[in-house]
Amino acid sequence: MMNQQRIKIYNGRIITPYRIIPNGTVLVTGETITAVAGGDIAFEDAIEIDAKGNYISPGFIDIHVHGGGGYDFMDGSEEAFLKIAETHAQYGTTAMLPTTLTSEKEDLLQTLELYEQANRKNTKGAQFIGMHLEGPYFALNQRGAQDARYIRNPDPAEYKEILALSSSVKRWSAAPELKGAIEFGKYVTSKGVLAAVAHTDAIYEEVLEAFENGYTLATHLYSAMSGVTRRNAFRYAGVIESAFILDEMDVEIIADGVHLPAPLLKLVYKIKGADRTALITDAMRAAGMPEGESILGNIKNGLKVIVEDGVAKLPDRSSFAGSVATADRLVRTMIKMVDVPLIDAVRMITTTPARIMKVADKKGSLAAGKDADILIFNEEINIKMTMIKGRVVHER
Repeated sequence: MMNQQRIKIYNGRIITPYRIIPNGTVLVTGETITAVAGGDIAFEDAIEIDAKGNYISPGFIDIHVHGGGGYDFMDGSEEAFLKIAETHAQYGTTAMLPTTLTSEKEDLLQTLELYEQANRKNTKGAQFIGMHLEGPYFALNQRGAQDARYIRNPDPAEYKEILALSSSVKRWSAAPELKGAIEFGKYVTSKGVLAAVAHTDAIYEEVLEAFENGYTLATHLYSAMSGVTRRNAFRYAGVIESAFILDEMDVEIIADGVHLPAPLLKLVYKIKGADRTALITDAMRAAGMPEGESILGNIKNGLKVIVEDGVAKLPDRSSFAGSVATADRLVRTMIKMVDVPLIDAVRMITTTPARIMKVADKKGSLAAGKDADILIFNEEINIKMTMIKGRVVHER
């Protein structure tokens, strides 16, 4: 047995899901947290890191992200995976679900193959905890910036082949009202994949049936989904209202302060609470880059977009075309714009996504036996240090 590196992080305010421990210490042995306590703890032969009174937090978990640092997961390169992971680690993300866009089956399969390769080499960036397939089974009317050419109904031969070829898919977003979507939800759930409701025109009755058949998460709540609609004078509740009605349904929100204004963020927090709401970046390649022109999706045949006002827009500015948020910005938004307590804002990007993705035994909170995914940040949520499984990958 090799001697494992011992690290002591001390003199910080430790954020737990329920309280803040003043002047706390976290001990790390190898890749694992070995102790969390108030006050100073003796730890022989340890590398000491002084938190200087800043916060010591669990690493942020982003369960919906497309790119960053000038790269997109659909670029068709291993380098893209590694650079995106490194970019987001600088802003506090220690674990992520690389997310695809609606595309041809061949592109999906290639991306899954590259995921496997990149996953083995990813030592400097946010850890990959599975792939999230966003599409191609969507309502055309709610496609948002997804490419209409590739949108289609669930095809059993296709999705069964994809899941047979790759065990990396951990989440799949689809519109539950489509022909064959309930069977799709049942099948992917039986394979341990989280089914999520997305880019959809469903009404409550359809969402309820979907929820009963495995669709337990609403993808980027409010974005690309139905609200109250009227048909022949009668009103129908949409996906948004359904997510609020179904207490057990989890939701994720793009909390960049642009996709959803403060009143809607407040409403989500008031109804769903920190335990059912995950903060996501849904970031495209321009995250962590200067504003200006960019491309949504594949670098070769993606969609030209303009990044301004802290968000990506279609060239005619008729619609948002993706987020450029980083995880620290999400937490800052919830605290400053929504008046959410720090503990709850952090829980929404640590404990809650860890539970949703079934990795809470190892990630999402600072406790003995869990992965040493640890951040140090100040009152402004500026990241001073990012540690992933006991390895410091970023220091400022």
